[in-house]
Amino acid sequence: MPDALLRACDGHVTEASDDDTVLGMAPRWVASPATTAEVSAVMSAASASGLAVVPRGSGTKLRWGNAPRRLDVVLDTTRLDRLVEHAAGDLILVTGAGRPLATLQEDLAGSAQRLGIDPTRSGTIGGTVATGTSGPMRLRHGAVRDLVIGMTLVRADGVVAKSGGKVVKNVAGYDLAKLLTGSFGTLGVITEVAFRLHPVPGERRWVTVSVDGPDAAQDAVQSLVHSQQVPVAVEVDWDGATGTVAALLEGHAEATEECAATVAQELGDGAHVSGSAPPWWGEDLEREGPRDRGSGRTLVRVTHEIAGAGRLLRATGDLRERCGVLASYRGSPAVGVGCAVLDGEATTVVAAVDHLRATAAALGGAVVVLEAPDAVRDRLDVWGPATALDLMRSVKQRFDPGGVLAPGRFVGGI
Repeated sequence: MPDALLRACDGHVTEASDDDTVLGMAPRWVASPATTAEVSAVMSAASASGLAVVPRGSGTKLRWGNAPRRLDVVLDTTRLDRLVEHAAGDLILVTGAGRPLATLQEDLAGSAQRLGIDPTRSGTIGGTVATGTSGPMRLRHGAVRDLVIGMTLVRADGVVAKSGGKVVKNVAGYDLAKLLTGSFGTLGVITEVAFRLHPVPGERRWVTVSVDGPDAAQDAVQSLVHSQQVPVAVEVDWDGATGTVAALLEGHAEATEECAATVAQELGDGAHVSGSAPPWWGEDLEREGPRDRGSGRTLVRVTHEIAGAGRLLRATGDLRERCGVLASYRGSPAVGVGCAVLDGEATTVVAAVDHLRATAAALGGAVVVLEAPDAVRDRLDVWGPATALDLMRSVKQRFDPGGVLAPGRFVGGI
């Protein structure tokens, strides 16, 4: 074990075990720094020795992306769990990247504020930002990248950089925080994040309606998108042939009741209002995924134009007859993103992914394979076709010329 690595985080370096592998790649060590300065020292030591580093939070999304081309050190961020600052009057929060999202929401509960990433689930703040994971409320509050207003990060060479600040409107310099959001740890190690917050509403109502086909689902989504009541979230749960469309409305008690009743009337017969969420609400397939690493299921994220939601659901339902694959879908059609779980043999799942990619491309979107058995991964590119690869490679070269940070994990093997 390099002495510089051991000194970098005050002795919190251990020999790696089988549990620390990343998609089959076994590291030699796990370093667990507790401060930005220690992360800087770890990266300086790794860069000087040419060691490849993969950042890791709680590990819930470690099987997303490509396997790293090489791996020496897993940089565990879970000791970076300090709540740095909560300016309740300004609706601003700064937190360490290793703080669990569930813990952070508990921190905010007493102030009647929340971070608009829902629902409360496993995973760290750093992992959520690094993978660009959002939830149903992205329709109202925006994706996670829209909630980030500042960031502290450590470059591959150990240099500490800061982007943005603690005010919502900040236009000074390049927006590195937006660049690192969704970069899968390939450009820098996130150590602290500043977020804008939102008040907890006085009342919540869900309006749901069953749909017996993709056209009915599309009609329900369009009705909600164009409603003057402005839902906070619009979600669909689809089993391949039928499903449920649901909308969340929030606000003052009396007004929310009236808005929910109006939305139910707009959706027509069968729509009903409830004070509790549907049982599947928030159980987003993207967050839950195949629970077991040996699962034969494949989890894919799909993006599409809002107007193409019905066509996408139809394509998902066609996979059984076309490819022999069972598929279910859950997502946010009003913002054009969701996840499908595909269940079948490797060759048929690959054919299903190809069909979904062709459909999504025709709808202005794309398909990324998040989790899959090795037999599926070996037969396809998990990221799929991508534009602007030359630009992305150039950015990677500027940030990490030595290829130290998560080499090969991102689009195009970046």
